[in-house]
Order: sequence, then C-alpha cells, then structure tokens
Amino acid sequence: MKPADLLGRKRAWLILFAVVLVLPFVLRTTVATEMWIYAILALAFNLLLGYTGLLSFGQAIFLGTGAYAAGYLILHYKIGLLLAMLVGTGSGALAALIVGYFCIQRVGIYFIMLSFSFNLMAYFIAYQATPITGGADGMTGVTRPDLIAGLPVFDIDNRTNYYILVSLLFLACAASLKWIVDSPLGRILQAIRENQERAAALGYNVQAYKRLAFTISGAYSGLAGVLYAALFQLVPIDLINWFNSGNIVFMTLIGGVSNFFGPIIGAIFFIWLQETVSRQWDRWPLLVGIVFSIVIFFFRGGIVEAWDRLLTVVGRFRAAKPESVKREAPYGTAEGRKPL
Repeated sequence: MKPADLLGRKRAWLILFAVVLVLPFVLRTTVATEMWIYAILALAFNLLLGYTGLLSFGQAIFLGTGAYAAGYLILHYKIGLLLAMLVGTGSGALAALIVGYFCIQRVGIYFIMLSFSFNLMAYFIAYQATPITGGADGMTGVTRPDLIAGLPVFDIDNRTNYYILVSLLFLACAASLKWIVDSPLGRILQAIRENQERAAALGYNVQAYKRLAFTISGAYSGLAGVLYAALFQLVPIDLINWFNSGNIVFMTLIGGVSNFFGPIIGAIFFIWLQETVSRQWDRWPLLVGIVFSIVIFFFRGGIVEAWDRLLTVVGRFRAAKPESVKREAPYGTAEGRKPL
C-alpha cells in the first residue's frame, strides 16, 4: 500500500471516530444511536452489493429475524443483551443462508425478484404469526435488559450509555468488515462481482462464496436488529417490510458503493432526513427521491463521488489562480538599483 493511501485511510478512521464522539451533542441521542445501527446495516448490505455485485431487496428479512428472535427471548425468558445479540446474529445468519441458497440460483433481474419475493413472504409470516410477533401491532413490551442478566454492571437503560455501547459495536463491525473486504476472501468476492464466469474458470466455487457473503451480511444485519429492538423497546412489523429493504438499498447507493465508508455516510444522511427533516416537512420522502435521482444521473458513486469532484474542482481553481506579482522596489534603493 502506498504511504498516501495509508494516510488517507487513517484520516478517514480518525474522522469517523470524531463523528462518533460529536454526534450525540449535535442530534438527539436516540437519533444518533439509530444512525449507527443503520450504518451497520448499510455496511453489511454493501458486502453483497458493492463487493459481490448482488442487488438484494431482502435485507430487512435478516434485520427483522434477528430482532424478533432476540426480542422474543428477552420478553419471555429475560435473557441479557449479550446473549440476545448472539441469538440475533445467529438468527440473521441462518435466515440469510437459507434465503441466499435459493436466490443465488438465479442472476440479474431474476435474483432481484427472488429476494423481493422472499421479503414479501417473510413480512406475511410476521404479520400472521400474531402470538409470536404481535402481528400488525409489532412485538411490544421488549425491555432493554442488562448486558448479562442479573448483573447490572453497565446501565444501558441510560440513553447515553446505550449510545456508547452501540457506537463501540458499530466501530467493531466496521473494522471487522473492512478486514474482510481487504482479505483474500474480499478479493475473491470482487472477482465474482467483475466476472463470475472467469472466477469459476479459475477454480473458485462461486455459489459457495455467494452463500458465504449472504451469511456474513445476514449476521451483521441480525445484530443490527437486536440493537434496534433494544433501542426502541419494540419490534415494529415495518422492520421486516420490503419497504425497509428499499431504504437500505437507497442509503447505500446515496452514500456510494465504491467506497467502504460510503454506506456509512448514506445511512447518516438518510436517517437525518427521516428523523429531522420529517419533523419540519411531512413530504420528506420527496426530497429523498430527488437526491436519489441526482445520484443516479450525475454521481454514480454517491455522496463520496460528489465530494471528490468538489475537491477536484476546488483544487483546479486554486491551481489556476495567478501568482501574486512581487512589488518592485523603488529605483534608487539598494534593492532597486539596476546595472548600468
């Protein structure tokens, strides 16, 4: 890696850490916490879209499965949050393994429609399974338990403390996903994205690697579902709705899939619009549509590409500015004397 690239990466992580520290002082703590939960989701989804080339409209399945599984055990068996996170992560991974197994049998538009169909089925099951999920009313009564049941060592009922926990988990998820995409596994996934026939010809089991990408993405999404359920102390039916899968796709594309940090920016921007602008303007989805259209037409790389272009334009403008003319010293002074 070039020194300049390494410096750029370090700077990006430092900026991200600074945003984590500053965000709860700028926004309501609940909104800031929700941003990092959806940032985990967007990063997990980008493992499929940005690195493997799989545009799935079923990410809400894994989010909702993790939330429902953990919420049910918290509600009825009073388990701690750490155990709930393990259950949610495992449930999300299992759901993704099953859904991914069938979806990857097809490519292109058929893959997209299959993932969408599975999301519709998952929503219908959650809607009908009222004794377990609460149906249309959602799963209510979910508490925010201690990290370890019966050991109140860290009061996560406090909103600030819960923000600290979620932001630390987000940083851990971001670091681990960055390690994955930079590893040999990440390079194989990118090879599949570019040309899966060529990857198969080189001896890679394309189907197995796609299933693995689905499973990893589902695990992180399931964890995000648990954190969401504990944040709002309920699991709404809309969490597993296909519309929520669309939101995850939008925030990832708006941020930019070609840059690792793009989905994080997209998640922060989308939740800010949803939670802040919606209080002032009830037609805020129109603004999301306008921004998304601008991204599709002019900035295929999302907000990250728009920022890079802005920096390029500013750099060219500065380079084009004429150098200041040095003032000539008056004739007759030592500096101004000219040779005869």
